[in-house]
Amino acid sequence: MELQAGEGRVIAAAGLGRVLVATAVPVERDAVAKAFGGFSPGSDDESLGATAHGWTDVIAVGVGPALAAASTASALTAAALRGTPYDLVVSAGIGGGFQPEAPVGALVVADEIVAADLGAETPDGFVSVTELGFGTVRHQPPEDLLRRVADAAGARTGAVLTVSTVTGTAARATALRERHPTALAEAMEGFGVAEAAGAHGVPVLEIRAVSNPVGPRDRAAWRIGDALAALTEGFGKLVPVLESWNRHDQ
Repeated sequence: MELQAGEGRVIAAAGLGRVLVATAVPVERDAVAKAFGGFSPGSDDESLGATAHGWTDVIAVGVGPALAAASTASALTAAALRGTPYDLVVSAGIGGGFQPEAPVGALVVADEIVAADLGAETPDGFVSVTELGFGTVRHQPPEDLLRRVADAAGARTGAVLTVSTVTGTAARATALRERHPTALAEAMEGFGVAEAAGAHGVPVLEIRAVSNPVGPRDRAAWRIGDALAALTEGFGKLVPVLESWNRHDQ
């Protein structure tokens, strides 16, 4: 791969796609960055906790869909203004897994990124923003890239739910699965990252390593270290796929 330096980071040469990986917190960012064999801070994006290696930037965008959307949009805009826009955005990190389909330590790639609690409660149950006529609650990653990523990483595929309040009861876990029967995982940033990517016309993926079961809040059952290790291992397998994928060929 031919590389050139610029703007306080290393940029892929013309013809090679650039990838932005957005995690919630620095420990997730660092777990992803390990898969790329080392990184250095991006001087112009330090407020976002940016790191860079070759054709990929890995940044911590904050917790929750609103901050994740705002931070991701800022990074996408800054790159576009520099003349080095991104070709793919990946929301990544750890999250809860719906049992038994997504056990602790499993890697999940979203075939749908769904805002699971964006809507209204009614006497007849939950109604999504889409059903209310006010917008979308889901984004779908490119099918070919999704398949290649899942095959390379040995990951499960299914819906990943974005929630503003993490599930802490069996009743809510059951309700979410009833509304979203293909859901495998929940987290807090994917839909926000996807909204920012969509606004910029950039494809999006979401990849989650399962750290705990979705359901009753039991800190003793959390396996954060194992999930972070799975995230690093998974991204290590994805490097050739992400490096070779070109959205303009789709």
